[in-house]
Amino acid sequence: MAQNKKNAPPDKYLEFVNIAIQMGIIIAAGVFIGIWLDKKYPNEYSGFTIGISLLGVFIALYQVIRKVTQMSKDD
Repeated sequence: MAQNKKNAPPDKYLEFVNIAIQMGIIIAAGVFIGIWLDKKYPNEYSGFTIGISLLGVFIALYQVIRKVTQMSKDD
């Protein structure tokens, strides 16, 4: 008998695709916010773009580590 869709475990590959999309959105949002702030408050080194995009990278990495740890505990 076929397993019910509600009882089927989610596909692990789909979760990894979700993580990658989430990372892209977080990093892109950081870059766009940084660019907007640099236009609003000009500075010599584009400090807002660099700083907020790096913050976005660290947040995205934290999300990945948290999700992978959670996935490994579930298995």
